[in-house]
Amino acid sequence: MTTATAVQRKVTRPRADALRNRERIVTAAQEMFVEFGPDVPLDEIARRAGVGNATVYRNFPDRDALVREVVCSVMDHTSEAAEQGLAETGDAFEALERFVHSAADERISALCPMVATTFDQNHPDLVGARERVERLVEELMDRAKAAGRLRTDVGVGDLMVAVAQLSRPPAGTGCLSADRFVHRHLQLFLDGLRAPARSVLPGTAATMEDLRQA
Repeated sequence: MTTATAVQRKVTRPRADALRNRERIVTAAQEMFVEFGPDVPLDEIARRAGVGNATVYRNFPDRDALVREVVCSVMDHTSEAAEQGLAETGDAFEALERFVHSAADERISALCPMVATTFDQNHPDLVGARERVERLVEELMDRAKAAGRLRTDVGVGDLMVAVAQLSRPPAGTGCLSADRFVHRHLQLFLDGLRAPARSVLPGTAATMEDLRQA
């Protein structure tokens, strides 16, 4: 029994270590992509993550694989924030507000250009993460609309493009220095979403598909 347990520990411990290393790499990559853009050397990412270069390449065979993992991770965190909002039983608009501020803290805007230029947008991992976050945000908005707290003439695309545009400038352009303005400007935007609406918006509500086609 003792031998079997010891053998089992030897098998499971490297898996846990490998998972932690992978998480450190993704976290370091996200930070550095935001600070310096997608062309930051992988060696520098390895250094910030506290792992060797070989560990980075063992987990991510090329830059595209790492970028994709970072973007999917950001989308997963955004989905988790939306799920938390849906689980709340209080004011539906306040839950939406908290989600928007949480999504902004993921620095979505710094990563958006990477989605458009560095790899296949139809990769199954990316599509799955994207569909999940879009569905959850739509549910969050629908609940606020049903409660009469969110104006009915806005769509998921309207919300997400505003979060991306207002939260951070593009990576590598001093985006960190603008942090003190982010939540202030987002709150101004959110106040304009409240029902009843004080004006009629031109055009139609934007969907995420509209944004992708544009």
